[in-house]
Amino acid sequence: MLDVTMIRENPDRVRRGLDKRGVHVDLSAFLALDKERRRARTETERLRADRNRLSGDIARARRAGGSTEELHARARDAGARLAEWERRLAELEGECRAFLDPLPNIPDDDVVAGGKESNEVVRVAGTPAEFTFPVKDHVELARSLDLVDYQRGAKLGGSGFWVYGGDGALLEWALLNYFVASHVRDGYRFVLPPHILTYEAGYAAGQFPKFADEVFAIEQGEAGPERFLLPTSETALVNLHRDETLPEAELPKRYFAYSPCYRKEIGGYRSAERGTLRGHQFDKVEMFQFAHPERSDEAHQELLAKAERLVAELGLAYRVTRLAAGDTSASMAKTFDIEVWLPSIADHVEVSSVSNARDYQARRGNIRYRPSRGGSPFVHTLNASGLATSRLLPALLEQHQRADGTVAVPEVLRPWFPAAVLTPAKAR
Repeated sequence: MLDVTMIRENPDRVRRGLDKRGVHVDLSAFLALDKERRRARTETERLRADRNRLSGDIARARRAGGSTEELHARARDAGARLAEWERRLAELEGECRAFLDPLPNIPDDDVVAGGKESNEVVRVAGTPAEFTFPVKDHVELARSLDLVDYQRGAKLGGSGFWVYGGDGALLEWALLNYFVASHVRDGYRFVLPPHILTYEAGYAAGQFPKFADEVFAIEQGEAGPERFLLPTSETALVNLHRDETLPEAELPKRYFAYSPCYRKEIGGYRSAERGTLRGHQFDKVEMFQFAHPERSDEAHQELLAKAERLVAELGLAYRVTRLAAGDTSASMAKTFDIEVWLPSIADHVEVSSVSNARDYQARRGNIRYRPSRGGSPFVHTLNASGLATSRLLPALLEQHQRADGTVAVPEVLRPWFPAAVLTPAKAR
């Protein structure tokens, strides 16, 4: 949620930030509404004070044996006016929230305007292999190596699902173990969250109300899904400290979680979306930080470096892209994508988004910290995929394939995978 004080004091900055996303709103209408809300709050507080004062006057008059009829009449009048102003205040607060809830975060100053076409490549790491033999795509490789069963996945769950089997399941689990071991070594706390979350969790993350139709709802209510399948562990992790005030000395709090991710969205049958590149369910390890506002840029760079290291240690060529405002998730102020090279499509695909929400999610979830000097400002929240596997596996297969149809297994996975090479099923 945007800071109302920022909207009041610097509406032009807010307007420019929203314009970069292609979002155009009438802030003057909201400021007029906010002014009326503040007047209603002031009047409500004044009438409450009057009512309390009159209650005290009545008690003192009774003790003194005096008449309380006039005081009671004034108290009833104050109570009636208070009830009216409380009703009006509730209406105005509802209207203000309805205006603010759908608004996205303000992009950082160095985030450029525009959509995907304006994304900026920050750096390229590794050199894509030059093959001297016909390159196979990941779907063909996964089938020949007997790693993924797409037909039976569709039979079980419908379009957008698959089954990992044999070495495919072992390789998937090896990737997850590699990520877990890395994050534990770096001092992050491991969390296994529920896969079913409440509306409040989706609201704090910024998923609801605007994007409520993008999740798999388990129970539907008037405002949206009362319970839903988590689309990413970030949605759970941001809510760990919802409605809490953390001691400043505990910041940053570093977490990571493993979970399947359940997404309604799915692509078509283009080559860039085949196999496991896009589906309704995939595995992901997610990193998350609750950071001090003065150190959130530092935390962002830490998460980016960690995600890059994971990709680099897998021996994959990749690039880092800073997303333009229109391609940045609504809750985030800045996002870097880590994208691996996929030879079959001669393009890159995203395997990690590393994002800083600033205080946007913390305001929605009422997550604060207590400085030693007093007050209770909001924390900053940051997240990064560390990593998602459904696009990593295609990149591993394609980038590490050999002329004889085998695929080399990265050294970092050997503690959890029984072989250095994946061999076609017919050759076993």
